[in-house]
Amino acid sequence: MSCDLTNPAFTDENKAREFLEASRWPEGAVCPFCGQMETVKALGGKSMGPGWYFCNECREKFTVRVGTLYERSHIPLHKWLFATHLIVSSKKGMSALQLSRMLGITYKSSWFMCHRIRAAMTPAEKPGPLGGEGKIVEADETYIGGKGKGRTNTSASATRKTSAAWVSKPLLRLPSAAASPDHSALRLFQARRCARSLSLRSAENHP
Repeated sequence: MSCDLTNPAFTDENKAREFLEASRWPEGAVCPFCGQMETVKALGGKSMGPGWYFCNECREKFTVRVGTLYERSHIPLHKWLFATHLIVSSKKGMSALQLSRMLGITYKSSWFMCHRIRAAMTPAEKPGPLGGEGKIVEADETYIGGKGKGRTNTSASATRKTSAAWVSKPLLRLPSAAASPDHSALRLFQARRCARSLSLRSAENHP
């Protein structure tokens, strides 16, 4: 398939079905249940719709979707092909939310499609151990997490204590009301402020 996003297989259901049939069955339809090819014939009629086949060997009906990741889904096939093309060709991947906007479907449907496509992209054989069978993998020693000795405490409380240490302290601190219930400390504080203000004004008037 070309990289042209205007490809009819991405917008037309019949074109998408024809493209998948030509890609999967280049020599003709093959039964996905028994693997027979000679006993398969196309079904017609308005009740079945285009793309249905019947196998006389195993007596099963099927479409080109059966046996693929597009099986058992009500999402149109052309949207499946478009989603597969977008996810496979995207360099940095594609989120389900972006796919839902591009295809015009719900987020739930795009999430389901993304999981099916990504599951189909996994290798058939399980990958072997790192470095190869019987090989040794070396790694540097490191510590992650824990409360061991000498490790930096990066908790929120330590951050708050560090930032609070930089807060400047006031030059004059007003005593609490509990320490002076007769307000004598408040009057003393006001008197000192007034005396300080008068001394500053006199210094400005008499240099």
